[in-house]
Amino acid sequence: MNTKYIDLISQTYDFPQEEFQLNGDELKFHDIDLMSLVEEYGAPLKFTYLPKISENIQRAKKWFSEAIEKHNYKGEYNYCYCTKSSHFQHVLHEALKNDIHIETSSAFDIDIVNDLKRKGKINANTYVICNGFKRDQYINNIANLINNGHRKCIPVIDNYEEIDLLTKNIKDDFQIGIRIASEEEPKFEFYTSRLGIGYKNIVPFYEDQIKNNDQVELKMLHFFINTGIRDTAYYWNELQKCLRVYTRLKKICPSLDSLNIGGGFPIKNSLYFDYDYEYMVDEVINQIKLTCEEEGVPVPHIFTEFGSFTVGESGGAVYEVLYQKQQNDREKWNMINSSFITTLPDSWAISKRFIMLAVNRWNDRYERVLLGGLTCDSDDYYNSEQHMNAIYLPKYEKENPLYIGFFNTGAYQETIGGFGGLQHCLIPSPKHLLIDKNSDGKLSVKLFSEQQKSEDLLKILGYHDS
Repeated sequence: MNTKYIDLISQTYDFPQEEFQLNGDELKFHDIDLMSLVEEYGAPLKFTYLPKISENIQRAKKWFSEAIEKHNYKGEYNYCYCTKSSHFQHVLHEALKNDIHIETSSAFDIDIVNDLKRKGKINANTYVICNGFKRDQYINNIANLINNGHRKCIPVIDNYEEIDLLTKNIKDDFQIGIRIASEEEPKFEFYTSRLGIGYKNIVPFYEDQIKNNDQVELKMLHFFINTGIRDTAYYWNELQKCLRVYTRLKKICPSLDSLNIGGGFPIKNSLYFDYDYEYMVDEVINQIKLTCEEEGVPVPHIFTEFGSFTVGESGGAVYEVLYQKQQNDREKWNMINSSFITTLPDSWAISKRFIMLAVNRWNDRYERVLLGGLTCDSDDYYNSEQHMNAIYLPKYEKENPLYIGFFNTGAYQETIGGFGGLQHCLIPSPKHLLIDKNSDGKLSVKLFSEQQKSEDLLKILGYHDS
């Protein structure tokens, strides 16, 4: 009878997989010996495996390059990193090794851009695509960037007032984009995105505010939907509506030459994950080319803004199971030594799933459990699926510690969780490790941040004099 955890995983999934291997009865992730990390640094801990960032960027660039060549597509492809997914310097530095561009969403992002320029990580040929709802500080920072000579800074217009605000602050002529307010998926709580300008209003907006404005040149149309780039009737329908607007605009606006199809590539959130990236890229390029040929306009240059896809699969977290509570005849709670609300906030806020596996004891018998966090909040728990209320792990043994890992957690979790700040119930943020490869291919580990101390939190709360 197959009752070991390794039997359960092997029978349930196609395992091992490219990034997941076993070393005896212990899990390795991208050849990282996770138990060695635990033995040296303890748990809980978070880590970022930097080479995965470059790997995913190069994968996407390859897919677009192949599709452009296959379809004899005359436009260029530009990969942008969406900084809001993770603003950390180590992430930006790794991503920018790959000849890419960046997309910003707020005023302080521009300060990061200026820092990257000073350090030579970006230059005048780097596109800075400025999205988001813009008010005083963001407008001023964009204007200063352009006034200081960064001509490839392209603010994407989100509402009817932004052009006036920008022209008052920018000295010379500049390029802009317009964001389309796409229609949301039918099951969504509202019909139209709050971001951007409606489909039917874009051409009148161009003719009213841009066409006769000698200071402003329209370069880009920006298209993004919340569900991401997926092979659904909804996505293809919205893309076609966007392309119809693009071709209409192009016929009356010669300077328009770029289409930003936003972000939205999914990342692996399950060992079942199956997504045909190559097919989707190929079909997007094909649809754009066919529509432009039908309308008799040149194809646009393509921009994408991949955030989660860039950085998500680089991240992981390891926790120790501290204790098991038998709450009734059916439910066993494994309590971890941290909090899901604070360290994996998307699991709590939007029921996002991550790959979760035992780190050690794969040859032990397994049991059905629930996972609970340390806070006194009833929502501080994790489910394997939204509509299932249990998962399986090696049996809890008080004298034989069990460690569990959550993987592909690198996007948004630190910023949403408030890295370095207050945490719910004052549960400290865990230590964070940066893992890279040396020139000889060997892994190197660097401590990026220590686990928060009580002094850090008390100072924020005003209990310590500065």
